[in-house]
Amino acid sequence: MTILCIETSTSVCSAAICKDGAPIKQCICLEGSNHARLLPRYIEELLSFAREQTLSIEAVALSEGPGSYTGLRIGTSTAKGLCYGLNVPLLPVPTLEVLCEAARERLAIRDERLAILIPMIDARRMEVYTMIDGETKAVVVENEESLYAGDEDVYYFGDGAEKCSRIFTKSNWHYVPGIVPEAKYVGALAEQITNHQSPITNAKSVDLAYYEPFYLKEFIAAQSHVKGLK
Repeated sequence: MTILCIETSTSVCSAAICKDGAPIKQCICLEGSNHARLLPRYIEELLSFAREQTLSIEAVALSEGPGSYTGLRIGTSTAKGLCYGLNVPLLPVPTLEVLCEAARERLAIRDERLAILIPMIDARRMEVYTMIDGETKAVVVENEESLYAGDEDVYYFGDGAEKCSRIFTKSNWHYVPGIVPEAKYVGALAEQITNHQSPITNAKSVDLAYYEPFYLKEFIAAQSHVKGLK
């Protein structure tokens, strides 16, 4: 299956074409929140590549959150427009699972019974979006027990992990820097979902007209502190 994949849930912006779960071409920027400018350029480049390679896009996969409200809106609106235009289904993939997929590749983990993976997306101050035992939640982190109390080796990663590494002291907790969500991992997971090989149990068909990304928490607009703006 040839899938166009989008990842805009954090400061990283990426898009990719994957075939049978393997990345063929990826465009990525790690340097900040330029999603609205970069994503259309990446999509145009990838669709042009697909035409040159006579590849037919069969689905659009989207990293659905949680994460940045603005980034998720940009990715979702782009994905829905592509699905309408190409007449293909939308395959949402949980962003925290995308991070775990990246960690599995980096750490070469074959048996997750031997290690606990804890992805973390920054939710400001000492709060993170994380996933423990398949449950996604927002957690205010005070120490390791805020997340997990077992004695197994724990590997934690994502853009919310560095701030936690400053207060974690247990020797079985290992911070893994440099792991970010990428579109190529969105494609790998989307392929698993379509082949019913994924551990993601809440995968479901999507009604494009009513689909919304997974924010986890409601967005609350604060009053501007800029003089003259209300």
